[in-house]
Amino acid sequence: MRRSFFSAIIALMALALTGPALAALPVGATAPTFTAPASLAGKTFSFSLRQALAKGPVVVYFYPAAYTRGCDLEAHTFASHHQQFDQAGATIIGVSADSIERLDRFSADPDYCAGKFAVASDPKGAIAADYGLTMTAARSDVTDVRGDKVTHGFLPRTTFVLDRNGKVVARFSSKDDHLSPVEHVTRSLAIVQQLQAKSPKAD
Repeated sequence: MRRSFFSAIIALMALALTGPALAALPVGATAPTFTAPASLAGKTFSFSLRQALAKGPVVVYFYPAAYTRGCDLEAHTFASHHQQFDQAGATIIGVSADSIERLDRFSADPDYCAGKFAVASDPKGAIAADYGLTMTAARSDVTDVRGDKVTHGFLPRTTFVLDRNGKVVARFSSKDDHLSPVEHVTRSLAIVQQLQAKSPKAD
């Protein structure tokens, strides 16, 4: 009895320390703006969401890690469709906990980002937390497709489509919506094209 009592106390203490799970930013919310080190075609720069929104809608997609199979497929698909996103006036920004050095390589890799869109580094998961996403702890047994160890935590694959006012008009995740990496891209594209169709035409 005493042992089960103390076990219950320890479990409750552990739950208190972990805190409540974050809730992903809902549709209709105003997305937090952020600046972050990012890479485009292998060159590091400071990405500003505020500046990107001044140009039009933005697709902010969070992904677990560069050079892992699902993320590679997602990046390749975004790159393959970048011209259609451009035509819809939309900016794509990928966010992961990868170091900027890994992202410099990933962003320039012709098989993946191919220099077509930027990827930002969120090593502590601070940007993800602002969007209601929880980064899982790094694991010592994970290697990427090149055989290198992945030493950072993982962000859940989640996509937010923002209109030019910074409002979340769509949100979907692989865990909750059972979407493939490719479906994250195709859904995002359809939404930004709908936003373009609804936007007032210049005279």
